[in-house]
Amino acid sequence: MTHSPNPSSDRPDYLQRLNPEQRAAIETTDGPLLVLAGAGTGKTRVLTTRFAHILLSGRARPHQILAVTFTNKAAREMRERIGAILGTPVEGLWLGTFHALCARMLRRHAEYVGLSSGFTILDTDDQLRLLKQVIEPLRIDAKRWPSQGILGVIQRWKDRGLTPERVTPAEDTDFANGQCRAAYAAYQARLIQLNACDFGDLMLHVTEILRTRPDVLAQYHRLFRYILVDEYQDTNTIQYLWLRLLAQREGQSANICCVGDDDQSIYSWRGAEVENILRFERDFPGAVIVRLERNYRSTAQILGAASGLIAHNDGRLGKTLRPGREDSSGEKVRVVAVWDSDDEARMVGEEIARLRAGGHSLAEMAILVRAGFQTRAFEERLIALGVPYRVVGGLRFYERAEIRDALAYMRVLSQPADDLAFERIINVPRRGIGAAALQKFHAAARAGNMPLTQAVQDLLAGGEIKGRAREPMAALMDCLQRGRDALPREGHVVVVETLLEEAGYIDMWKADPSPEAPGRVDNLKELVRALADFESLEGFLEHVALVMENEENAGDARVSLMTLHGAKGLEFDTVFLPGWEEGVFPSQRTLDEGGLKGLEEERRLAYVGITRARHRAIISHAASRRIYGNWQSAIPSRFIEELPDEHVATSGAASQARTRTFGHAPEFSQAFPVVARRARMTEALARGTAPDAASGARSAAFGAGERVFHQKFGYGTVTSVDGSRLEIAFEKAGSKRVLDQFIEKIS
Repeated sequence: MTHSPNPSSDRPDYLQRLNPEQRAAIETTDGPLLVLAGAGTGKTRVLTTRFAHILLSGRARPHQILAVTFTNKAAREMRERIGAILGTPVEGLWLGTFHALCARMLRRHAEYVGLSSGFTILDTDDQLRLLKQVIEPLRIDAKRWPSQGILGVIQRWKDRGLTPERVTPAEDTDFANGQCRAAYAAYQARLIQLNACDFGDLMLHVTEILRTRPDVLAQYHRLFRYILVDEYQDTNTIQYLWLRLLAQREGQSANICCVGDDDQSIYSWRGAEVENILRFERDFPGAVIVRLERNYRSTAQILGAASGLIAHNDGRLGKTLRPGREDSSGEKVRVVAVWDSDDEARMVGEEIARLRAGGHSLAEMAILVRAGFQTRAFEERLIALGVPYRVVGGLRFYERAEIRDALAYMRVLSQPADDLAFERIINVPRRGIGAAALQKFHAAARAGNMPLTQAVQDLLAGGEIKGRAREPMAALMDCLQRGRDALPREGHVVVVETLLEEAGYIDMWKADPSPEAPGRVDNLKELVRALADFESLEGFLEHVALVMENEENAGDARVSLMTLHGAKGLEFDTVFLPGWEEGVFPSQRTLDEGGLKGLEEERRLAYVGITRARHRAIISHAASRRIYGNWQSAIPSRFIEELPDEHVATSGAASQARTRTFGHAPEFSQAFPVVARRARMTEALARGTAPDAASGARSAAFGAGERVFHQKFGYGTVTSVDGSRLEIAFEKAGSKRVLDQFIEKIS
């Protein structure tokens, strides 16, 4: 049921400053409570004040409240705020992250899982070393199934509460030829022998103890009179199971308060289950729901746009944000259509420079991208304009490990005498080169006064590199030499792309099951795309060297550049939201893997992005983006169409895109043929009629020798056809490979 606030004037001072909904969330102390806290509605204030209120009203002592957060920072902030309300520091609290609290519990009951209280918690490097030891007898091909991948599978099982005994044959996938369960069992057994556990074991072991030891569970039921949970929408399966065990008591109403926002559940890729918050009322019958809808951060226009967008999601409990301040009408959310991704970077850079000149702080501006690979264009544009920036939650584009590896491949390709670069790539991916082998190579290079690459070639020719390293090293050297030979003929873009593929570097990341791996592959694609802007490989490498030497000397006043996922919980006066195009945002990968559920999470991510803005939100989409050096038309994101017209101001061709007749405007159809085609298709479907050839269907195939037109490259002649892919010799842009859907035939 939903609680209706009943404010009273006879309240302590710490409650008087709250709005009615916030007070209801604090004063509803008995029974299960779900606080749906929208963006900017004072969630942290409610959570900490509720904790203090329980103590001040005498309902519990400090050690009788279990308070769970997702980060150590949130736990510290909560502890400080509680102390401020009480007027004194509070000791003995069960307040912390899921893993910190479970580590504390496990030290008390370690013997029930075969450990002693002094167990060691292994870091990732130790976990990998241990896993490599235990899987060796399983004869798993380490090149095809790297230990990082197997560890990733094991950790996902742990996040779902699956011990080795609970992993069914159906759960044991084709990864590692179906031997992951055996590896998991051997790994866990070895951990017990070492009196150690990994990060995932902290929750898994404690949950198993609570499941199997009713006496231990009863202890915690007696101890914890109240449970408070922050960011409940981000909980995964094992966290949900742990909380439910502690909260659900036979014949008693659970005093559990979960604070969260189903509209901001955006972490399914790391195991979060939005269903946990959606089924709260089923898990805890009689639960009260309090909705915090007064936003004290954003203007009415921004809130109206965000609320209108998220309303298209079906899987939500429902709430509508409204401004909590009187003077919050503000300017409309801007949607800017640009010609291409380069033009987008220029537009954002110029707008930042204009705001800066008008006295706005750079620290209050942020560029929020859907994927990490998008940052490169904005980084280079900001550097060119002399605008200081920082990448939040990650490295600058050219500092990322996969980019540095790829640059090392390029450096060796361009300059075989670059020993430092060769050292970086010689065993990435793994080629069986250990420290002893590398020392041997260096000794040969010094003895012959030659580069490391030449020494390796000589050792290969002399048969001095033997065993499992010989074949992959010979393949690497052949790849590099073929690339050098092909550079004058095929160009640096094709050669670098081919080298990264044939050297196994791209496949290494494609085989990596970690959540970060797809983003790394996208970053590498963007790096190859960037090559097309330069006439030579040497010119590109020189440019990168200069970019990486760029000094940051502007103090703390910098534009923030980050992904939308990394922006959750932050706020800025001005937020730029670029790349709102189909396939980019919503992400095509997410749509392919998650279907409707994935689409709804992408929409929640868009909602999070818009609600980061206090005063202005600027969304942009490009008519075309460059992929591997070729320009391809882009379709505006469906999320743009879902923004309410009354809260949006459009500029450029976007103003025509948002009218029902935009597909018929000649100037728009010429500038954005794919977008216009989509509009005509949508209108035809709405009328229940099939669109004819004139409204977008392609009536005839292309053939070699035909004259065509492309919106970016202009006029050209088809030279070859491979299905839907055309090789076209353009009059000004040279030879390009493009899809036929972006080409118009010239009769």
